[in-house]
Amino acid sequence: MEGTENHENDNRRDEVFSKAVRAGKRTYFFDVKSTKGDDYYLTVTESKRRFNADNGKFVFEKHKLFLYKEDFGKFTEGLEEAINKIKELKLAQGEEVVEKVASDYTDIDFDDLGEK
Repeated sequence: MEGTENHENDNRRDEVFSKAVRAGKRTYFFDVKSTKGDDYYLTVTESKRRFNADNGKFVFEKHKLFLYKEDFGKFTEGLEEAINKIKELKLAQGEEVVEKVASDYTDIDFDDLGEK
């Protein structure tokens, strides 16, 4: 197991930035990592909690995507085009697509502040 331990330490050293985004039953991890040649790439991991009927325990099912800098532009264009198409289709169905903006703040009712 010594080799595994070293590999885990190498992975931590290579990680430059990490952002977790919770979205319903899924969590997305955006991890920027560096290569030995001081270059960078992005991994996007989708993690879903699933029940394993065989052993009666919950497990995390993960899917990972590696995105390299030379593909950032084309990937972004494709993603934006696909998202815009979904919005267009929903609008054509008479549904408005409302985007939620994440906030670190909670809604405050000024009556809750004890105004006298």
